[in-house]
Amino acid sequence: MGVGLSILIGFKSLTLFLIFAYLRTLGFTLLSIPFLYASLVSLLVALASHPSINLPMLLGKNTDGSFPIWSLIMFSPYLYFVRFFSALRRLKSREDPYSEVVDGVYVGGWPSSPEKMPPGKPAVVDCTCELPRVFRVSGNGYLCVPTWDTRSPDPGGIESAVRWACRKKAQNIPVFVHCAYGHGRSVAVTCALLVALGVVDDWKNAEKLIKEKRPYIRMNSLHRKALEEWSKNRLSPPKTGTNTRN
Repeated sequence: MGVGLSILIGFKSLTLFLIFAYLRTLGFTLLSIPFLYASLVSLLVALASHPSINLPMLLGKNTDGSFPIWSLIMFSPYLYFVRFFSALRRLKSREDPYSEVVDGVYVGGWPSSPEKMPPGKPAVVDCTCELPRVFRVSGNGYLCVPTWDTRSPDPGGIESAVRWACRKKAQNIPVFVHCAYGHGRSVAVTCALLVALGVVDDWKNAEKLIKEKRPYIRMNSLHRKALEEWSKNRLSPPKTGTNTRN
């Protein structure tokens, strides 16, 4: 269930190791070493991102969205691969970088530049563990809920994000929830936020509403399971009379 990222990165690890072994047989020992290192890093990420382990803090992302120098060096084969892949995918995609679901609530992909941020200097909920905060992008607050791609924040992480975002909304500050592409992690948090704001009655209706605005979303079983658990145990009471649906 939801092991896609682990399989993908595991396959990448195997491919890099085969390149290393092939170069060694040709006698290019020094040239082969970077491929071995990248293979080992990929293997470590594949294991840490497996649902049974789920250790996003492995990458060391700070609460302010930055990465410590040790992480940038140690995990550079993965971190820079992710950024390159994200940029390449964006070039091929015709999808908007963000979508406004209801008044002042946005969901979307990683804002790699100021032009990819919603208007109004929104408060940002960052659901990625692999992408940095762009410090040139100012706003009215920042919260990091580090989560692996294709995974979901746990119910406690969802609750923390919802409470924080609700406080911002109470101050009439727009909120932007993002992950890498605005399809999974960020959608799960936005579903919970819409329920907490009283826009919809439950996360399933929230998902339908978001899909109307952002058709390519695709939550998986891990996202839905986390939302079910959050719905049963959440502490933030639903608001009444605050339907902000456009």
